[in-house]
Amino acid sequence: MALIVLPSVNGSPGVSTTSLGLAQLWPRPAVLVDADPTGGMAIPAGYLRGAEIPAGRSLVDLSIAHRHGALADALPGMLLDLPDGRTKLLCGTTTHHQARVLDGFWEPLAGALKALERTGQDVIVDAGRLGLEGSPLPLIAAADLCLLVVRSNLPAVVAANSWAHTLRDMFDRAGAASSLGLLVIDPDRPYSAKNVSKALQIPLIATLPWDPDTAQHLAWGSEAPRWTALQRLFRRTGGLDRSLLAAVESIQAHLTATRATLGVELVERN
Repeated sequence: MALIVLPSVNGSPGVSTTSLGLAQLWPRPAVLVDADPTGGMAIPAGYLRGAEIPAGRSLVDLSIAHRHGALADALPGMLLDLPDGRTKLLCGTTTHHQARVLDGFWEPLAGALKALERTGQDVIVDAGRLGLEGSPLPLIAAADLCLLVVRSNLPAVVAANSWAHTLRDMFDRAGAASSLGLLVIDPDRPYSAKNVSKALQIPLIATLPWDPDTAQHLAWGSEAPRWTALQRLFRRTGGLDRSLLAAVESIQAHLTATRATLGVELVERN
């Protein structure tokens, strides 16, 4: 269905945790891409509890394959299977210095990732923090949906304001204003998601609550929260899981509506 990219602006709003949660609950097979230029390896170090990653299977290795004209052929072999059996991971850089070698690679990578739709796979990208050296702006610009992740406190909103203007301008100039949305973490602490959306002038797509237990499972690989018998009976999960499911549905609905609108516009132009 889509290439979905999640960047942040400051602090640690939970982009990696959110990206992993969305990928695991996505209704179609999903590829999770770690494009964070800091080289944090958040998924292997956290969710996979420091698991050793096979040599030669990362963004850097894929960029080398691209230089030899083998990007599309090499991509499937670079993906690692996550424990859920449905989600695949493309590991990022191991140090922030490696992000420099990816300049010029983000645009062709975007094309290769979008082509995975033909194989029944969707792509969710953890783009890390905007403004850092090696930030994947071309990948963000190519997204079917860019979800700016921000918390609801004043420092976070103020910091996001400048980048919100930049992203709005970038998508507006590309004629893809509907491809930019907002995901608010921990709303109503203290500002509502609607107020954050209004302040940043970016449409609100989804919100996620503060749920430390579930977040720790995704971020650090701790034991998943146990469901009660009643929760299993009605298939009701905790706050974050439930909100992630709602976020998936909202994202899909937004993408479907956007594509329908673009289809109508193309017909009218012709």
